[in-house]
Formats: sequence, C-alpha cells, structure tokens
Amino acid sequence: MFTSAFVTLAVSALAVATPVKRAPAGAIYQCTEPNTAALTFDDGPWEYIYDISGKLLEKGAKGTFFMNGNNWGCIYDEDAAARVKYAYDAGHQIASHTWTHPHLNDLSWDQVHDEMWRVESAVQKITGAVPAFMRPPYGEFNDQVLEVAEQRGQKVIVWDFDSGDSVGVSEEDSKKRYDDTVASHPDTILALNHEIYSSTAYDVLPYAIDLLQGAGYKLVTVAECLGMEPYQSTGQPSERDDSWTC
Repeated sequence: MFTSAFVTLAVSALAVATPVKRAPAGAIYQCTEPNTAALTFDDGPWEYIYDISGKLLEKGAKGTFFMNGNNWGCIYDEDAAARVKYAYDAGHQIASHTWTHPHLNDLSWDQVHDEMWRVESAVQKITGAVPAFMRPPYGEFNDQVLEVAEQRGQKVIVWDFDSGDSVGVSEEDSKKRYDDTVASHPDTILALNHEIYSSTAYDVLPYAIDLLQGAGYKLVTVAECLGMEPYQSTGQPSERDDSWTC
C-alpha cells in the first residue's frame, strides 16, 4: 500500500520530468532605447538603396533594410547582391523580409521555415552575416510564425509608425504623418518605409531625417534601438557559385 509521502514524491517527480511548453516570444513593435528612432526600409534590395544610404550617412544616421530574396528581383543577381553588400559594408543593418513576400499565416510550418531560411542563407553568402531580425510581410504573423522565427534565432519586428508609402499616400501626406508623430514626441519611434519608392528616397526621407534629428532623436538601426546584436554570427562572404540563383 502506497503511503501519502510516496505518492507526493512520485507526483513531484512527474511534474519535474514533464516538459513545459513555452509560449513563443512575441513580436516587437517599439524600440526600447530612449530618444532613438529606427528608420526601416522593406522590400529591397532595390536601386534606391544607394540614395537612401547616402542621405542617412550624410547626417550620421544608420538604417535597417529588411530584404526579400525573390520579390521585385532575385537577390543573387549581381546588381542586387552588390546593393546588399554595399549597405552592409556601410554599417546599415540587413535583416530578413522572407524570400517571396508571402502571407505567412497561409503557409505550413515547413513553408514558413523555407521562406526564412532561403533569405537568411542568401544574406550570409553575400555578406557573411546571419540576420537576427525578420519582419513578416504585411505585418502578418501567428503563433506558428513566431515559433519558427524563435527556432531560427530571429526577433520578429513590426513597427509603431507607418509612413504610408506602400499604400499610396502622397509625399505631403507622408510628411504630415511624420509631423504628427514627432509633435506628440513619443520616447522612441520604429518607422516603416519601403525602399522601392523614389518618393521615399528623394523627398520624404530627407525631410524625415531633418525632422527627427531636429526633435532630438538619434537615428539608429533596429538592433541599436533595442540594445541587441544585429546578427547571429558574422564571417566572410562566400564566393559566387552555381548556388547563387533564384
């Protein structure tokens, strides 16, 4: 006959031995370092990256580029790969925006992994660095996306300010969005822009940089505005070979 002490011991041992399923880490919508603003640019690598980078560097600022693998073009094309490497070498942060820019909530577990793995692999080949951050297309994600990202060592980044460039707002409306946000002076800003629009590169961005810096914000990468490392690892880029293809 079991004693109550024995039963208690057995139950305690079972509780210790049973693994606890942990909830995946949540998505990040805001910076944490005071007085920082992170300007981010989705959907590259595209030709405007040089102009965007130049305008940031002129003002002592850095940006974060969330890259696709095969959306507007193939990341392995020589011009596209050169853009990625240029931005990385200039000190901007390179992060993942998935391979084909799909609605991740519609995909299977394996498909989500593939979307993340393929662009991570491309960035590593081109720069030598493995991204530690990703942004889900359209800002859409579910628990499965968060779990896959966590397994892959990725922080899921969304935003708390949208310039509106991807939904066709005018340059003046985009500037007004920046005006209204800066007027309320939040402690930090995590701003969504898109690399593929000339208005972003040539008109709205210079205005936003001057406005934000004039309001006392330091323009930094997403990793810097969170006090985290931008890459899981860094190393030497790979030599171009037959695997550099979409």
